Amino acid sequence: MDRRRLPPLNALRAFEAAARHLNFSRAADELSVTPGAVSQQIQNLEDYIGAALFKRTPKGLLLTDAAQIALPALREAFDRLGEAASMLTAAVDGRRLTVSVAPSFAAKWLVPRLGRFETAHPQVDVWVSAGMELVDFANGEVDVAIRYGGGRYPGLEVHRLMRESVIAVASPEMMASNALNTLEDLKHHVLLHDGSPDADESCPDWSMWLAARGVKDIDGQRGPRFNQSSLVIEAAVQGRGIALAKRTLAQADLDAERLVTPFEISTDVDFAYHLVYPKAKGRLPQVKAFVTWLTDEVKMHEDFLSRLDIGAGI
Repeated sequence: MDRRRLPPLNALRAFEAAARHLNFSRAADELSVTPGAVSQQIQNLEDYIGAALFKRTPKGLLLTDAAQIALPALREAFDRLGEAASMLTAAVDGRRLTVSVAPSFAAKWLVPRLGRFETAHPQVDVWVSAGMELVDFANGEVDVAIRYGGGRYPGLEVHRLMRESVIAVASPEMMASNALNTLEDLKHHVLLHDGSPDADESCPDWSMWLAARGVKDIDGQRGPRFNQSSLVIEAAVQGRGIALAKRTLAQADLDAERLVTPFEISTDVDFAYHLVYPKAKGRLPQVKAFVTWLTDEVKMHEDFLSRLDIGAGI
């Protein structure tokens, strides 16, 4: 068969929907047509290929062997068509760039820097979508995502941005009123917990952190817990206690002296921040510009941290 001579697209759409639902009526509802129209399109496709696609049984529809073999590739093809259509729209409307990002990273790291991107690329409007849910790039609404994880994102272009570490932080005012001279002095302070759902087993909570340093007479489970990293950092800024915080997210408050580190102890974790996007999206000019800008921002951030570490003798 000539690969350029394809069956009618409407017939393929009707087959994919009917195969997914195993029901012509539900497929018709999805496609906003009548069940009779779906049945006719299926018949047209069966006539075209010269084989049956469904088995009609008393219990309902079943796929033939040929249909079961072809269906996954057809679903992938429709996903690719949807992606191509979204790229056509994005290429025409090159002003918009939608970035999906975790709320804490957006608030504490990305958004304070976005002004520099907007100054350098005034023709691009950045739309920030803050959320923890996984991104469905197939619907075309999101161009790039910044995710905190292990770096395994199959089928996507992946750029590791920054590693992460955990440090103890507290407000200067709280430290001045109740100083910490030894780790055992933590028993006199409220412990603030980062309960964000990262699933990183290498990231220490207070119990792990204390146990690793041989501190046994402090209950590492006591104290308030927050489901966003930015919230536990803000609680520490407000003087509510001492937090174990992700350093990348706490750095701006450390630089502004809203936070201090009572101990020169830093624990590296396995997870890192990654920029991810479909390969096709990487061809868009606004995505190329954002990737280049973000890479430069990360380098400046890491160079700054290196100078701090050298100055502190870490």
